[in-house]
Amino acid sequence: MTKERKAGVLLPISSLPAPYGIGTMGESAYRFIDWLKAAGMKLWQVLPLLPTNYGDSPYQSCASDALNYYFIDLDALEREGLLEKADYAFLDWGADPRRVDYEKLFLHRAEVLKKAFARFDRTASDWKKFLKTGKYRDFALFMSLKSKFSYLPWTEWPEPYRLCDEKTIGAFMAENGDELEFWQFTQYLFLRQWNALKAYAHENGVEIMGDMPIYVASDSVEMWKYRGELFLLDEKGAPAAVAGVPPDAFSADGQLWGNPVYNWAAHKAENYAWWIWRMKSNMALFDVVRLDHFRGFAAYWEVGADEETAINGKWRKGPGMELFNAIEKSLGPVPLIAEDLGVQTDEVKELLEESGFPGMRVLIFGFTPDYDNEHLPHNYKPNSIVYTSTHDSQ
Repeated sequence: MTKERKAGVLLPISSLPAPYGIGTMGESAYRFIDWLKAAGMKLWQVLPLLPTNYGDSPYQSCASDALNYYFIDLDALEREGLLEKADYAFLDWGADPRRVDYEKLFLHRAEVLKKAFARFDRTASDWKKFLKTGKYRDFALFMSLKSKFSYLPWTEWPEPYRLCDEKTIGAFMAENGDELEFWQFTQYLFLRQWNALKAYAHENGVEIMGDMPIYVASDSVEMWKYRGELFLLDEKGAPAAVAGVPPDAFSADGQLWGNPVYNWAAHKAENYAWWIWRMKSNMALFDVVRLDHFRGFAAYWEVGADEETAINGKWRKGPGMELFNAIEKSLGPVPLIAEDLGVQTDEVKELLEESGFPGMRVLIFGFTPDYDNEHLPHNYKPNSIVYTSTHDSQ
């Protein structure tokens, strides 16, 4: 990231005003960019664009590189002739237009998009080219299986599917080609709308900052299909440990996130290929990427999978600069921002310094009544990104 001083706004896509249950990449997104330009803002930060899973959080997604089809603008599809107003305008999207009703979105959004898919020209050359890349094939397979098994976690699927039996999965794919294509279609639509919105932002001098969660969900395509290659497992193939943070001022029991922890030795043996692929996917979407839970790359809190709180965990060494050096060697310099909030040890500070990534400061954290601290403006380092507040404060 350049050292030019600039200002911006954090606004999730979901929070944009829109009539059909959630903010989208439609008209209000373009008007927001107009406002950013008029206000002299140079950055728009969004939350992860990943599909939400149980708990409705983009930090607990079913796939680490998929895109949230809830954000696809339905009015734009109506203008293209892929939808009619009657397909979506009169559905129950929730009682309060100021809040997202994820249950209603779950019930209606995919069904509406299937109507668009039915009208879509599947002979179009750009669609065939998109399918040929195979980029979202794993996501499509996982969602198709989810649909078949009433959206139960993959751990509750019948054994041949749960174990990703090659013959069983091959037969399923052969019999469910349209369903697989539909889920790829959601990604195609998202990218088409996102790339147009991003281009408009650039035309108006606005960069877009994304957000990459450090972990993936237990109920995810990665855990289902690639768990033996990516995560720390026990002898039965289940997570041997899960992620969280130890007790602190916010929680006496710590935070037990439940995400599977990585088998960093295996990632190192593969020269961090999965992380390079993941970063490349993020950089195709964003101009700058915020790294969630940066301290986890120096050391992470590991808790036994059978624990009910995060108290009885232990610190484990993370990949450190080895990971970021591998990414830079493959992709060149990548503009990253470190989410380095919370109690930071010397090793985290050293990693931040060596990486050269900007760290975060939070204005509201600085104005405590009793002591001087790094969040007060006179203590800011030049290479910092400063927020007025966060989700952990009023």
